[in-house]
Amino acid sequence: MGKAGRALCIFTPYVLTIASLVCIILVGLGCTNSSSSTLNNLYFFKADMQNFTTSSGTTSEVSSLLSDAGVDVSSTNISSVMDEAADQLNVADFYTVGLWGYCDGNITSSNKYDTSSCSKPKAAFYFNPFEVWGLESSGLESQLPDGISKALSTYKSVSKWMFVAYIIAFIATVVELVVGLFAICSRWGSCITSLVAGVAFFFTAAASATSTALFAVLTPLFNEELGSYGIKGSMGKNMLATTWLAVAFSLAASLFWIISSCCCSGRSPYNHKKNATGGITAEKAPYTYEPLGPQGRSQSPYGPYSHDTSYPPPPPTHGNMRTNAYEPFRHA
Repeated sequence: MGKAGRALCIFTPYVLTIASLVCIILVGLGCTNSSSSTLNNLYFFKADMQNFTTSSGTTSEVSSLLSDAGVDVSSTNISSVMDEAADQLNVADFYTVGLWGYCDGNITSSNKYDTSSCSKPKAAFYFNPFEVWGLESSGLESQLPDGISKALSTYKSVSKWMFVAYIIAFIATVVELVVGLFAICSRWGSCITSLVAGVAFFFTAAASATSTALFAVLTPLFNEELGSYGIKGSMGKNMLATTWLAVAFSLAASLFWIISSCCCSGRSPYNHKKNATGGITAEKAPYTYEPLGPQGRSQSPYGPYSHDTSYPPPPPTHGNMRTNAYEPFRHA
C-alpha cells in the first residue's frame, strides 16, 4: 500500500506538468503549418493589410513628417516604394507572427482568413517586414520615423530573450517529467522534482510575461505609425491564453510537488521493527518459572517427557541455604 499511495500522491502534479508541456509545445507550433487551422490561429501578432493604401495624400503626410525630422525624402519616393511592395512584390492581405516564423495569406469575400504559406522555422525569429517584402535595398528602412525604428530594434532584441526563455521552459518541463518518476520511490524524489518544477515555472512565466508585454507595446505603436497606410495590427488572444495556461499549470504542478515532498511516504505501514542483531525476539509466556541454577532448566520429577503441568515440589533445603532457586512469577 505504501508505493500505491505514493503513486496516487504524485499523480496530480504529474498530470499538471504534462498539461503545461502540451501548452508550451502548442506555443512553439503556432504559425508553422499552413494546412492546420488550429495552429494558424496561434500567433502573437497579426498585421491586417487588406486595406493597404499608397495614396498621394498619405505619402505626403509621411514625407512632411520625415522632412520635419530632418530627412529629405519626397512623397514620390515613398509612394514608389510602397507601390513596389503592394504591386510587384504581391503583399499578402495579412501576416501572423509566431515564435519560430510567420504565416501569410489572403482574406476571402466572406471575411475569412485563408493562410496560404508559412516561413521555414528559424531560431530566435523576429518579423522584419522589409526582409519579408524584399525591400532591404530600397533604403526605406533607414527613413522610417524614429518610433518605428526603435520599436523594430527593441522587438529584435527582446524576441531573442523570449525565444531562449521558451526553450529553457520546455527543457525544464521535460526534465521535470523525467525526475518526477523517481518521486514514486520517496519524498526525496519529490523534493528534487520540486526544485526542477520551480525552474520550469520561472522560465515559463518569464517567457509569457515577455511576449505579452512586447506585443502589447508594439501593437498600439504599430497602429499609430502605420495606421495611415491602412495597416492594422492586433494581438493573438488564442496564443496568449495558451501561454498563460502553461504558466497556471506549471504553478499548480510546483505547489503539488512541494506538497508531495512533505507527505505520502512510500514506506509500507506494515513493516516490523527488528532488534539490533537483525533477529526477531520472542516474548515468553507469562506466569512461568525460569531456573537460575547451573542445570540450565528445571527437571520434572515425573520424567523429561512428562506433560504434567502441575508445579514441581519445592527443592530440599539445608538449613537456610537453597541448592537451586527459581525466578518469581513474571507478569505480563
